[in-house]
Amino acid sequence: MTEIIFLVEDDPEGGYLARAIGESIFTQADSIAELKPLVRDAVQCHYPDQQQRPKLIRLHIVHDEVIAS
Repeated sequence: MTEIIFLVEDDPEGGYLARAIGESIFTQADSIAELKPLVRDAVQCHYPDQQQRPKLIRLHIVHDEVIAS
């Protein structure tokens, strides 16, 4: 595997939730800056064998914004 993709969404309780697509990897943080090293750490824990670990982590950040019509 060369890449793993995380879907990053606003947490209803504040901050951000990140979950890997197709894998059971989840983490959360108060900011995107705090989330990045936590995602990296979660991937390293999920793939202890460096040969099997994805080389790239892609964060797909989804942000809903509501405007008046």
